[in-house]
Amino acid sequence: MFEQTVFYPILTLLLASLVIMGSPGPSTISATAVGAAYGFRRSIGYVCGLIAGTVVVLLAVAVGVVAILLSVPYGASALTAVSTAYIAYLALRIATAPPLAGRGDQVATPAFTGGFLLAVTNPKAYLAIAAVFAGVSLFKDQRTLDAVIKITLLSGMIVVIHLCWLLVGTSLSRFLQNPTISRIVNVALAAMLVITTALALAG
Repeated sequence: MFEQTVFYPILTLLLASLVIMGSPGPSTISATAVGAAYGFRRSIGYVCGLIAGTVVVLLAVAVGVVAILLSVPYGASALTAVSTAYIAYLALRIATAPPLAGRGDQVATPAFTGGFLLAVTNPKAYLAIAAVFAGVSLFKDQRTLDAVIKITLLSGMIVVIHLCWLLVGTSLSRFLQNPTISRIVNVALAAMLVITTALALAG
């Protein structure tokens, strides 16, 4: 009875996180775009930054830091400004990245710190994680246990979601040896990153 009581809320939590946190947004689309532009090996550091930053957002939401941050005058606006500026820079980097076949290992790729910065300043991440975290209760009478289990499960989903989007991007990389195709795909992914960011901010 206990297992059945917990199983369905956990399933609901995982499905909700897949739909809400896994939907196209600045973080997930950037993982795909960077993977397509630079390949898996050179992108993994950046995506680890995205994962680490998103887990920090999860912890911030769990302890209510986001409420304190957003209560500070211009706190939300500052977050949005930093996030928008970095995403614009990243989109430019992706759009102008040389074809995979025509670059050497000396070409700089987005780093861990860049991914971390984007994740912790991404407004959609706070809203999406807050919606999932608050929307499902696993242990109504044990708040600490409830929070710990949800943090653990959602951290795992953050890793899986970002790696899946990275793999989608790197699966495109075999088509990107051709300079023309590479430029078209990179520009399209950069544009998609900007559009999804604009939609997230507008929402």
